[in-house]
Amino acid sequence: MIDFAGQVAVVTGAGRGLGRLYALELARRGAAVVVNDLGGTMHGEGADTTVADQVVAEIENAGGTAVASHESVASPEGGAAIIQAALDKYGRLDAVISNAGIFNSIAFDELSPEDWRRMLSVHLDGGFYLSQPAYRVMKTQGYGRFVFISSSGGMFGQPWEAHYAAAKTGLVGLCNVIAIEGAEHGILANTVLPFGFSRMVTETVGDPEALERIGFLELIKPELVVPMVIFLASRACDFSHQNFSACAGRFARVFVGLAQGWLADPAHAPTADDIATHLSEVSATESFTVPGSIFEEVFGVCAQRGVDLGV
Repeated sequence: MIDFAGQVAVVTGAGRGLGRLYALELARRGAAVVVNDLGGTMHGEGADTTVADQVVAEIENAGGTAVASHESVASPEGGAAIIQAALDKYGRLDAVISNAGIFNSIAFDELSPEDWRRMLSVHLDGGFYLSQPAYRVMKTQGYGRFVFISSSGGMFGQPWEAHYAAAKTGLVGLCNVIAIEGAEHGILANTVLPFGFSRMVTETVGDPEALERIGFLELIKPELVVPMVIFLASRACDFSHQNFSACAGRFARVFVGLAQGWLADPAHAPTADDIATHLSEVSATESFTVPGSIFEEVFGVCAQRGVDLGV
């Protein structure tokens, strides 16, 4: 059985929805959990300390260990305070689930700079403000697990969500680099693209009562997302730099692949007309690789050109 005995985990946005379920399951498996939640609305308004406090009480009543954090991830000071709460209370940090977020739907041509900035400040900036102090602690320890909660809305697109999609896909880029830089320090980082019934889904999928009648809400029970997140946060996970979808009990890797493409004749400078001529090769998805970094792409092309970079 995967357990977190002796480990400390931070979960942001843990007062409601999926975040609450992550915190409860971590505690059930033996982790001491920092339950972080500002307690605001789904649109990022207001605050309520009781939201996190209630989850802590729930964990403690079940025999677990937890402490509440009411800081916002949307500032460097808030992110640092969340991590410091783990150190002050438990003396270490083993896993961070970056889950805090807000949500609203706005057509792209109506999206204001303020709407854009507010969304990125919580999801993307918050991911950075939380993970950097956590990374420093994990680097010193020689061990750590990051799970960033991304979204299929960003990877594949979702109407009326340009700001949300950009922020969530930005977390994939952040995670990629943490995974590369953290590898030599025992730090692993992966993302999860969850789809489970929550406050966010009620804004996205229409009439909840109608969906319940056809069994859709039962199909996307939020509990079905939890196993993937918990596994990636655990000692049992020994890989990094990957993304996983969790939807309706189906768990699957999501990846950005690099196709073989068309290699232009080095004796002639390629033109836009050449691209049009070879578009079928340029656009083909088979065969493909999944580069571990930008260097793997560049070195691969250089090798095709017969250039040995000596690395």
